[in-house]
Amino acid sequence: MLTTFLLLTLIAVFGHLEDFLGTTLLSRPLVLGPLVGLVLGDVKQGVMIGATLELIFMGNIKVGAAIPPDIITGGVLGTAFAILSHKGPAIALALAVPISILAEMVISGLFVFRAIYNKKFAQYADHGDYESIQRLHILSGLLKPLLMGIIVFVALETGSTAIKSFLNLIPAWVQSGLQVAGNMLPALGFALLMNLMFNKKVAPYFFLGFTLAAFLKLPIIAIGGLGVIIALIVTQAPPKPATAADNEFDFDDPPTESIPAQPQHKLSKGILRKLFFRSLTLEANFNFETWQNTGFVFAMIPVLKKLYQTKAEMSKALIRHLQLFNTSPYGSTLIIGITAAMEEQNKADKDFDEDSISSVKLGLMGPLAGVFDSLFWGTFKVIAAGVGTSLAIKGNILAPLLFLLIFNVPHLLLRYNLTFIGYNTGTKFLQNLAKNNVMDRLTAGAAILGLMVVGAMPATLMVIKTPLNIGSSSSAVSIQGILDQILPAMIPLALTFLVYYFVKKQVKTTWLLLGLLALGFIGSIIHLFV
Repeated sequence: MLTTFLLLTLIAVFGHLEDFLGTTLLSRPLVLGPLVGLVLGDVKQGVMIGATLELIFMGNIKVGAAIPPDIITGGVLGTAFAILSHKGPAIALALAVPISILAEMVISGLFVFRAIYNKKFAQYADHGDYESIQRLHILSGLLKPLLMGIIVFVALETGSTAIKSFLNLIPAWVQSGLQVAGNMLPALGFALLMNLMFNKKVAPYFFLGFTLAAFLKLPIIAIGGLGVIIALIVTQAPPKPATAADNEFDFDDPPTESIPAQPQHKLSKGILRKLFFRSLTLEANFNFETWQNTGFVFAMIPVLKKLYQTKAEMSKALIRHLQLFNTSPYGSTLIIGITAAMEEQNKADKDFDEDSISSVKLGLMGPLAGVFDSLFWGTFKVIAAGVGTSLAIKGNILAPLLFLLIFNVPHLLLRYNLTFIGYNTGTKFLQNLAKNNVMDRLTAGAAILGLMVVGAMPATLMVIKTPLNIGSSSSAVSIQGILDQILPAMIPLALTFLVYYFVKKQVKTTWLLLGLLALGFIGSIIHLFV
């Protein structure tokens, strides 16, 4: 059993190592669940439990300072205990939710603790010691996977027997209640996704997706394909002339003028590729004080080594880039490429304004975060999770692979090419996008596609019904039958909007999780829901 526990621990460590792997969704329950099932000899059960947890935590994303429940630790332990006890997804859910919330507290504490290293990073920068900076960046980044790995191993080693004995004592009615609660919890994930995209302008596309799924029974992959076509048609319409007042993503800030129209580029493609690969570690040393700053420096070091040979020059550059930095990892290479071009010009031109480098970084990180978070969290991840979970919930073992491909093929291709675009064309590229309203059209198209898929999910992936009847037993009329005639999947849709209402009211995710658990459990006991 020790070997099994060690393998399960390595799966948890692998999930937490995603901070070194470019936020490629390798840590999602849909991916880790099958791995746990493989170790425990039941891959199909691991796939199905992973899909159940993915639905619940679908909107569980780290944006800004919001640290969501740790689905890696909770998912691995919940899935492992459920398979070991042969209890299924309901028990995995009951264990994963509280474990994830507790593990979140540990990770938040770690993000606070990491800030103490900032003085050490500053000292290394003062001495131009880039080697120590990159070494400390990696070591500090390894704290999270190692710490959470130890927690998982201790939980497995000390608690597996007790948990199995406890789970065997749970009566059938409790398991039924947990199953109903599990069917309700995906409403939270859908509501969190809606919070990223839903507004009056694009709301009809949500209901279009729901209608196609509820009435026509179209699969999510078909609705996603139709969404792509509709988004392309809608965004092809001639855009109205942009004005400074309505241009949400204004990239024409004065600092961008410091970049020459035709800079003398001398950095090799090999160095630029290193920028891309190193950008994958952008969030490895994330902390609540300076955010992604050491990840940015780590990515830039190949360029700084090439350009600056003296410790004084290197020191100034390192200090410059250890300032606070925070943006979407998916669009980060555009800023990194632009910064590389500016550093190169700074080296070549003695009159170059060094402060403009920091100004451009700070000016771009906010707008690009909004664009790329919406594009990837609100579109590609939604489509990937919708397609993946709809297959995985039926036990299809290819679902995790399809999930990763749908998300990461566009992610990695775009991220790689943005490195070269940023370096070769700089802010001129962004200015051209702004002038042609490309950013606005891209954001609108992403919202249309994402909302159509999210709209289809309550009708496709949530099964909540009421067993209540009207009238005597001999002539009873099913309330569920009446609801289905009016609007199929009415209860899942209503529950999703109820949770969305509370999300907009900024009720904490933890309370919403617990509230849905209580509603499902109590509703099952009083025979309100099945």
